[in-house]
Amino acid sequence: MIKTENLSKKYEAQVALHSLNLDIKKGEIYALLGSNGAGKSTTIHLLMGFMKPTSGLAYINELQVKPNDSAIKQWVAYIPEVVNLYPNFSALENLDFFSGLSGFKYTKDQQVALLREAGLRDEFLKKPVGAFSKGMRQKVGISIALGKQAKAILMDEPTSGLDPYASNEFSEILHTLSKKGVSILMATHDLFRAKESGHRIGIMHLGHLLLEQDTSSVSQVELEQLYMHTIQSFNNQDQKIII
Repeated sequence: MIKTENLSKKYEAQVALHSLNLDIKKGEIYALLGSNGAGKSTTIHLLMGFMKPTSGLAYINELQVKPNDSAIKQWVAYIPEVVNLYPNFSALENLDFFSGLSGFKYTKDQQVALLREAGLRDEFLKKPVGAFSKGMRQKVGISIALGKQAKAILMDEPTSGLDPYASNEFSEILHTLSKKGVSILMATHDLFRAKESGHRIGIMHLGHLLLEQDTSSVSQVELEQLYMHTIQSFNNQDQKIII
C-alpha cells in the first residue's frame, strides 16, 4: 500500500534521506521513530508528492508518486502536526468543504457519523474549530480523511503536545482505522506512543532507516534500550569513518 524503493533526497551538500526502503501493508500502522532532523518529514513530503526525490521511487496503492499528481491524492490523506482548518467554520462545515474538494458529497447525518467515527463528541460538531484543542482538530482531520475514503494516511508528529488521555484516545482511533484496512505511516519522536500505536517501528536517524521492529515482540523498556543502542552504534560507526 505504501512503498519506497531506494528513495533519496539531497539538498545541495546535505543528504536528507538515504536510499529508504519501506513496505507498509494494507491496514498496517507503521511508526517512523526518530528525533528532529532524522528524515521523517522529508519521507512524508516525498510520499505526498510535495517535492521531487533526488533518486528512487515511491508508491501509494501501487501508483507511482509524482510531484503534484492528483491521481495519488485521491488515495492518500495527510495530517500534519497542526491540522489546517477554517477557524470560523464548524467541524461539520470543514468536513463538508474539504470532502467536496475531493469530489464527495455527504448528507448531514453522514457527516455526523464520520466525525463521531473520528472521535469528536456531539457537542462540538457545530462549534467553530478556531477554539478547538490540537487533539480535537486532529479528529476533524481524520474525519476528512475518512470522508475522502483515503486508503493511506500519512501523519507528521500527530501526538506532539497531546495530553495522555488525548494521546491514548488517538491510538484507539488509529487501531479502528487499521481494522478498516487503512494503512498509516506515522512520523513521531514519541517512543511510548509509537509502541502503543504501531504494528511496526522503523528507527530513523540522520536520514538513514537503521532498524525495523515488530512492536509485539518487545516491551516498552526493551524498545527504549533498542532505540538508544541503535542510535549510539550508528554514531560510533560514523565517528570511526570520520577519523
